[in-house]
Amino acid sequence: MTSVACLTKPGRFSDEERDIRVEDYLDDKLQNSTDLANIDSLLEDVKAQQALLQKQARLQEAKSTLDESAKASKEHTAEILQRARSFKQQQADVDRRLLIVTQSETSDDAVGKFDSSMERLRKLDVAQGYMKLLSEVENLSSEARRNFKKSPQAALRPYLRLQNLVNALKEAQPAAEDAAPHLVDHVGQTARTLWLQMKDTFASDFEATLKRMKWPGKDVTMAGDLEREWSNGVEKLLELQEPELKARDNEVSRNGIQEEQLVLLPLEVMAKPLELGFKYHFTGEKVTNKLDKPEYFLSHIIRLLNTYDEFFAIYLQPILRDHFKRSNLALTSTYIDSTSAFITSLLPMLRHKIFALLPQVSNQPQILSHLIHELMSFDVSLRDEWGYDGGNGIDGWKGLTWEVLVTKEWFNRWLEVEKNFALTRYQNIIDAPDSGEIDYDSVDPSATKSTYAAIRVNDLLETVTDRYKPLTSFSRKLRFLIDIQITIFDRFHSRLHGSLEAYLTITSTIARTVQGVSRESQVELQGLGGLERLCRVYGSAEYLEKKMHDWSDDVFFLELWDALQDRARRNTGKNLAGPMSVEDVAERTSSAVGSEEDTGALFDETAGAYRRLRVRTEGIMQDMLIHSLNATLRPYGRINPWSSLSSDPGTSLALTAELDATVQQLNEYLQFLSKVLAQAPLRRIVRQVALAIQSFLWDHVLMRYTFSASGIAQIQRDVEVIWETMDRSLGRGQGEIGMRKLREAFVLLGLPVKDDVQAGGEAEGNVGLGLWEVEKRVFKSNESGREVLEELGLVVISESEARSVLERRVELGN
Repeated sequence: MTSVACLTKPGRFSDEERDIRVEDYLDDKLQNSTDLANIDSLLEDVKAQQALLQKQARLQEAKSTLDESAKASKEHTAEILQRARSFKQQQADVDRRLLIVTQSETSDDAVGKFDSSMERLRKLDVAQGYMKLLSEVENLSSEARRNFKKSPQAALRPYLRLQNLVNALKEAQPAAEDAAPHLVDHVGQTARTLWLQMKDTFASDFEATLKRMKWPGKDVTMAGDLEREWSNGVEKLLELQEPELKARDNEVSRNGIQEEQLVLLPLEVMAKPLELGFKYHFTGEKVTNKLDKPEYFLSHIIRLLNTYDEFFAIYLQPILRDHFKRSNLALTSTYIDSTSAFITSLLPMLRHKIFALLPQVSNQPQILSHLIHELMSFDVSLRDEWGYDGGNGIDGWKGLTWEVLVTKEWFNRWLEVEKNFALTRYQNIIDAPDSGEIDYDSVDPSATKSTYAAIRVNDLLETVTDRYKPLTSFSRKLRFLIDIQITIFDRFHSRLHGSLEAYLTITSTIARTVQGVSRESQVELQGLGGLERLCRVYGSAEYLEKKMHDWSDDVFFLELWDALQDRARRNTGKNLAGPMSVEDVAERTSSAVGSEEDTGALFDETAGAYRRLRVRTEGIMQDMLIHSLNATLRPYGRINPWSSLSSDPGTSLALTAELDATVQQLNEYLQFLSKVLAQAPLRRIVRQVALAIQSFLWDHVLMRYTFSASGIAQIQRDVEVIWETMDRSLGRGQGEIGMRKLREAFVLLGLPVKDDVQAGGEAEGNVGLGLWEVEKRVFKSNESGREVLEELGLVVISESEARSVLERRVELGN
């Protein structure tokens, strides 16, 4: 075992001793060559003995650790017991002393009496603090009163200290759970009373200076010491008001709610004589005081700005800049900018006039509408021309209109008035004798013509946009859009849709039997009269649909759409506009409202309804034209001169008599449509008409009869007349493009026999191929037929159709 220990733990032995022990161990275990066979088992024994020794070492180490832990635990327990005995001794000593101090029999009674005493001491301390504060307030108030008459500047210092106390108490109230409200109220009332007294005194002195300046006359003078007196008066009033301005600014910053800006005291005093002049002109029985002329008093305010703005810019602006430049108040334009401060001082008299005027005009819709419109123009003038932001540099000034419509809740009444005006005007447009007539002059000659009604409705809705565009409230703009504009769009759409349904009803076969519509009326509506009626619906729908797309790209409506999307995406279940939820708004405007995709516009739903009406009307126009022209083509389909016709090749062919009515009617239709429709819809409609004529001629003429060479020439001439009629309205080659299969059929029918080819040379378009060769290759196989058709330049007609056409030749009929 010792030898194994020497091998596994060489550190316990010296090098020499270790070598000797290892050598002895190996000599003992490996005495002859046969012992080498047991080398593996010898190694296993050594490893097992090594593992056993390691376990014994770990066990010894764990025992040592346990002894140390037990010793530490005993020491800690002894320490805790000692501390517990010390605490009990201290507790007993405290109880003994408390019993002596409170003269109580038990410790619980002693604790209660002691807490009561401490509470009385705390209240006494608070009362002492209150008395000290009240004494300081009274001293500051008395000091200010003693000084403000003989030395106003000296009176400001105690007042400012008092005002700072008021502001500090108000700010500390929430943390103190609104404690001592009477104290706060008393201090505030004391400061307010002192402020009013000082304000009256300073204002009186300032008014005396203004009288010497001859303010606000035309001959205002700042000669001598007047400018210095005026500047001192302004400074005193600004210093008196500064604590109030800072308190308001802190409150706005803390609450995040923008309140009405305070009027600077110097400007409040200077505005008094201006207010007297305002009242003189715009109250009572004066000629200038008219209910229906709000622009009189609004323009008077603008005149005051034009008159006195230069004075304030020269004399007041430097004082404001120097006074507020070291304060956060310098960030508020109504305090730092003389023009904005002057405007703010004029607004109170204007508010008083407007709020007194509203009840008087509430039952006079035209005057109320005019008043709101003039107010919006006035607000825009102050914002754009005078740069007035109401002290809110981020969101800007909401305006007097916002105060009237939102704060004073006149919006619903105004919306009702504007909606009634718009609907009355709409009804007048509809009832006008020429409302359904087509207006050929108001749009570009190449554009689709609309009716007078549609153009006037669009003008009406653009006027409505101008009425509410200056509004600053998103929800009010949206209400106007939905309640008035989209409502009128919907009403006019219903009228157009009803007109289309009435046309379909009258022209149906049921109408003649059930509703008693005469056949003459039906024929009239199925001819040019009916086509004109359909064009009225089509032109009106297309015109307003395009206008809605143009509006959707307008900056005003784009901004309104972006605001709508932003609010809809952030919506938490609240209504977006009045009583309308997100779903209600989406139903009236666009299904994309609230979606994350960058698509959609305000008029998607309405424009989609007009688009569907336009497409449907276009289809009905196509059906009407096809039905009417097919009726005139029937006599042409019943004649059969095609296999027996003979004519002199040198003479020009005349139009077949049975086709004359069709050509005349087609020409009449196309002349009218070319004046009413743009090229794109005209070509779409005529293309379908051309396909229908081609289908009729193919089924009822080409596939029914056989043709000689002269018959082929005659029918080809007849169809060419139809093409020429179409080309006059659509452009060269358009008629033939609409009947390509028929044109290719004429190429096949017109193939000469081989002798004719040799006699007359290669005919144009057939590459020298004769009738017999083409017939042989077409009937041979589909592959052979396609090859020969491609050689002839025929790409529309199929192999089977080519065989059917060739069978119509007299020479191949059998």
